[in-house]
Amino acid sequence: MSVFDVEIESLQGGPADLAQYQGKAVLVVNVASKCGLTPQYTGLEELQKKYAGRGFTVLGVPCNQFLEQEPGTAEEIAQFCSVNYGVTFPLTEKIEVNGPGRHPLYRRLVDVPDATGHTGDIRWNFEKFLITPDGTVKRFDPRTEPDDDTLVSEIEAALPKS
Repeated sequence: MSVFDVEIESLQGGPADLAQYQGKAVLVVNVASKCGLTPQYTGLEELQKKYAGRGFTVLGVPCNQFLEQEPGTAEEIAQFCSVNYGVTFPLTEKIEVNGPGRHPLYRRLVDVPDATGHTGDIRWNFEKFLITPDGTVKRFDPRTEPDDDTLVSEIEAALPKS
């Protein structure tokens, strides 16, 4: 079973249908509205706009596990993202990424090491997982900015070949 088989709801309700992203490059990011890293939404949206037409999407996954920095309802989260950052990339329902309530999506992601070898629990909001079209997963620290050269290079290398 792959990440694309996991059932998760969209922020607006109803299935998020991760299978639609199979064969594409997907950057999965646990997001929050009241975090010091929240301005990363700007860079994530820039990635979305730059690469969406080439088989890429950001997938925002709201989570309230880190100092309750995503306390809003689905409607509040959607409005915040739209009004403050012009977010057009898809957002899922709010989930837990750590602990006994960890969502199955993150159960499939947390064993992937980042560049420093970190595996296991998500450390903070805006931790990133790049899923390539062949299903390979690469992990990036929460402080990795969306315009980081290494991240952008990995995204460009992961874009589906036409």
